[in-house]
Amino acid sequence: MLILSRKRGESLLIDDNTEITVLEVSGDKVRLGINAPSNVSVLRSELKRTADENKDSAAKGITPADLADMLKTADND
Repeated sequence: MLILSRKRGESLLIDDNTEITVLEVSGDKVRLGINAPSNVSVLRSELKRTADENKDSAAKGITPADLADMLKTADND
């Protein structure tokens, strides 16, 4: 892991085509601006993790019995 210190308004480049700029520092939060080509996917890590977990769950599949149990539970709520 590369660790850098940057001040507001300073940036860093990744592969000459992606620029990350520090826009604001306030308390324990940092606002970043990311300028990347449209073919580069930029996701918050927690969203990527959730998407991967959902994909894994969907791949396991649901049996008809599982679906019937879920519908019974929903009807009882």
